[in-house]
Amino acid sequence: MAGNDWKLDGSYFESCNCEAACPCVFMSAPSEGECTALVAWHIDKGHYQNVKLDGLNIAFAIHSPGHMLEVKWSVAAFIDEKASEDQKNALLAIFSGQAGGHPAAIASFVGNILGVKSVKIDFHADGKTRSLRLGDSADVEIEAISGQGGADVTVTNMPFCVAPGYPAVTAKSKHLNLKEFGFNWHLTNKNGFYSPFSYSAS
Repeated sequence: MAGNDWKLDGSYFESCNCEAACPCVFMSAPSEGECTALVAWHIDKGHYQNVKLDGLNIAFAIHSPGHMLEVKWSVAAFIDEKASEDQKNALLAIFSGQAGGHPAAIASFVGNILGVKSVKIDFHADGKTRSLRLGDSADVEIEAISGQGGADVTVTNMPFCVAPGYPAVTAKSKHLNLKEFGFNWHLTNKNGFYSPFSYSAS
């Protein structure tokens, strides 16, 4: 299969409008009846064929008008403006699902592509917080919920997830603001997750 020589490793986080912890990962209906989520990936090390993708970022704004497994989503993609044309094409091939692997499973739920925008992406991981700025389009910050003894609250082996194989740390948003592609979100104290991720074609 063309394009099947690829692998990505890095950090992911998301925030949505559900109450924490988001029931969608347990294959239940979203707590607000619909789901609006911003999902971001920072690639520590990666390649697509001979194109290196180290240090790049990509994010999706997702709207699911109902149960995420029962309806088609509308999705807008934000690509790191640092990416060359070859790198941009590689990221789109992977995250659109064309190159197989777990992104293809996620992409199978998408019914409407709203657009792709190249923006300055600032992705930060600092202790128990994760933050992201997408140019003038969006900014989000989440912080891990403190569990027993101050330990992280994690969800393992969730049946519906962005980063299989890793426990997801459960968090709440300090803020999630997004205004682009017809979306206008202003949320606080809602669900967040973060974890490492590892994707490949197989």
